Amino acid sequence: MSARRTELSRRGFLAGSLLFVAGAATACTSDPTGGGAGGAGTTLNVWYHAYGEAGTQQAVIRYAESFTKAHPDIAVKVTWVPGDYAGKLNASLLTDGAPDVFEVGDFSEGLARRGQIAPLDDVYGPAKASFNKTALDYVTVDGKPYGVKMIDDVIMLHYRKSVLEKAGIAPPADFDALRAAARALTTKKAKGLFVSNDGVGEAAPAMVLSHGGELVSGGEVGYGSPKAVEAITALKGLHDDRSLLLGFTTDWWDPSAFAQGVVPMQWCGLWAMPAIKTALGDDFGVLPWPAATGGGTPYVRVGGWVSCVNAKGREIEAAKSFVRWLWVEQTDLQKDFASAYGLHVPPRTDVAATTGKLAEGTAKEAVALAARYGRSNPSTWDASVSGPLVTAAAKAVRGQGDPARLLADAARQAQTAVDEQLS
Repeated sequence: MSARRTELSRRGFLAGSLLFVAGAATACTSDPTGGGAGGAGTTLNVWYHAYGEAGTQQAVIRYAESFTKAHPDIAVKVTWVPGDYAGKLNASLLTDGAPDVFEVGDFSEGLARRGQIAPLDDVYGPAKASFNKTALDYVTVDGKPYGVKMIDDVIMLHYRKSVLEKAGIAPPADFDALRAAARALTTKKAKGLFVSNDGVGEAAPAMVLSHGGELVSGGEVGYGSPKAVEAITALKGLHDDRSLLLGFTTDWWDPSAFAQGVVPMQWCGLWAMPAIKTALGDDFGVLPWPAATGGGTPYVRVGGWVSCVNAKGREIEAAKSFVRWLWVEQTDLQKDFASAYGLHVPPRTDVAATTGKLAEGTAKEAVALAARYGRSNPSTWDASVSGPLVTAAAKAVRGQGDPARLLADAARQAQTAVDEQLS
């Protein structure tokens, strides 16, 4: 559950809010402003994007009920936000009606530097040591954590074992092998590989990183480098081969193309594994995005969602109490959220270690791949920084310009956006 643009579109302005006072749902309303009720002195408005996994909305409602039972002086209004969650959240944060607690899909340090989210170093307590380093580093700005990671999402390449075996193709170990496999598995009726509906948005950053380049590092945009040019030129090869599935009915985040046998290889997330297993049994495996042939590093993307507190909210301490209770203290609920609705990795290592669904089979392999090759998007990776790369790559793969010039121009544009974020 993690990519910013395409994944947010999958999560199916306010669809409605449920207000809980001492554990009871007392109102259903589209008004997000809240207000004390039932004797509670404080009302928190907590926003979630509209998760696609069945049961998730009911789960967060149960969590709110449990919190208000433990804290009867704090009412909780759960607001479920479908559609363009990021756009609606960013607009709301500029108003007095912004939520007290909200989740973000790709953490942005710009939120912290603009004073929109509160530092949460006092929320973690002794449990901080149990969070994996990647999850902590991801939300840390100038030495302070500004969020609590709720789930780690592992995104990798899935392949059909039987289809590759029948074709005499080994699981691709480098990019040239991936390209050859996609080409060999493409027929008049089917394509060999699905990475995204445009064949660019998910593949472009994966190609740059797997070819040894950088997206943003130390405040410097890196995708204008020679390695990035090499990567996008290689991506053009996949398009030239016409081996990519484009314009499917759902995008890469949904496993339908893979599970229905439309493609034998697809870039998708761990969250989809239960549905894939239901459709295919054990006839699938997982791989990192292969490294460039002769160099580079295999790549697995680790995304996920982060709980943040509105630094300009009226009830900051109560909001921190909610985040601490749910995402730090309640390990059983963290395990439930990670493994009962789709499949994700709890950011706390002690919780992940006792999540049974991650302890065997292909899920266990995915967790191991994430530990070895996992990379999170840079904390400056918003649309103003990622967009120029995708636009430049899209033009390059269509032969609409020199990749080196396109990427250099895109990197300059993105550098201005990064500088603004960090200023």
